[in-house]
Amino acid sequence: MAKKEKTIYCCSECGAETSNWAGKCPSCGAWNSLVEVKFDSASSGKSGRPRLERSRPKKITELDMTEEMRISTSISELDRVLGGGAVCGSLVLVGGAPGIGKSTLLLQMCANLENRKILYVTGEESERQLKLRAVRLGLEGKNILVLAETDLDAILECINIHSPEIVIIDSIQTISGGDVASAPGSVSQIRDCTMQIMRLTKEKGLTVFVVGHITKEGSIAGPKILEHMVDCVLYFEGERNTSFRILRAAKNRFGSTNEIGVFEMDDKGLKCVENPSEMLLSGRPENSPGTCVACVIEGSRPLLAEVQALVTPSTYNAARRSNGVDYNRAAMLLAVIEKRGGLPVTTCDAYINVIGGLTLDEPAADLATALAIASSYIDRPLGTDLAAIGEIGLSGEIRSVSMINQRLSEIARLGFRRCVIPAHVRDEIKKPAGLELIPVKTIREAILTVLKAN
Repeated sequence: MAKKEKTIYCCSECGAETSNWAGKCPSCGAWNSLVEVKFDSASSGKSGRPRLERSRPKKITELDMTEEMRISTSISELDRVLGGGAVCGSLVLVGGAPGIGKSTLLLQMCANLENRKILYVTGEESERQLKLRAVRLGLEGKNILVLAETDLDAILECINIHSPEIVIIDSIQTISGGDVASAPGSVSQIRDCTMQIMRLTKEKGLTVFVVGHITKEGSIAGPKILEHMVDCVLYFEGERNTSFRILRAAKNRFGSTNEIGVFEMDDKGLKCVENPSEMLLSGRPENSPGTCVACVIEGSRPLLAEVQALVTPSTYNAARRSNGVDYNRAAMLLAVIEKRGGLPVTTCDAYINVIGGLTLDEPAADLATALAIASSYIDRPLGTDLAAIGEIGLSGEIRSVSMINQRLSEIARLGFRRCVIPAHVRDEIKKPAGLELIPVKTIREAILTVLKAN
């Protein structure tokens, strides 16, 4: 009997399915996002795929509340982002730009777990290339089994035979299965392969790390359903021309998504940066106009970042705006500085940069950004011992921010002597020793107080 094919259309943006093709996704409204997916009817319903045992419904009072089993990766910054370590039976997606350090991080993790049986599936590199990288990094990895394979059935068979505790798949875009008639990396292949890997992960209680590439827009290549199917999504960020890398959790079913891990890349691989604030402030110029230090909160960790601004007269009708902070936020701050602060900066070219590749999207960095802009416009330095915390409203008022005591402790720990804060705060302030607090109510008051502007 000839095989019959079942055809559906899957949206590459939201993962919605429909039986008929359309130019616009009926679920999310994205244009030209429906991709044809074909399945063999003989293998779509009754195949040899691993399936979970059928479960019966339980009362919520009967559910097991025991804590999940975690495996420490022996990399402190990675454990921080994962929420204390990798969870047994979890599927973790690691995304990032090519060459950012995804494979290096996972290979270092495998070499550190000497008492665990690990299977490293390499679909992009050959066995020789993987060995050369391990030698360059000084890693032995006697516990690592290497499989250079792109066929999903062969990978699943190898997992069943060797029964590893941890599996690395590098990368999911190179894996293909026989049930789907499309090229590796396509929507249907990524969807089907990830689903089969997830089933085996849950059935055997494995810890699986899957590497995914990102597109030019910064999203993981392929469908967004890849993020919905996994338990944890980690993004590895950083500029190619800098040595620092930041690991963020965009999704984590077993922990917080607010934590970040900071690494430094050198010839021996990735090293954990235990004190990122000190790293981000290294090499800061002394007595230079247009620079101020902000304190932002990443998860439970306060981070100090240097905000630099350069304000020059504009030679065009449309003045240029920032780089390093949100464009709309920077335009709003410039308008508030001119209207409420009395400095005509909206007709100038304003370049704003955050040192270290960070993106400051927290409103607590508003005051430091505004003071850096004012300092550059007046051409008067703020001083290397000053930091600023506060959100700026459209009326020019300085508003309170959360976790202000943790921010002040970090500022004082790194040797700053002055800090500009909102005059009205929600929490009771515990003033650190040796730190002078400068409370201000408005942006005009802050500029006059700190810069002594007339």
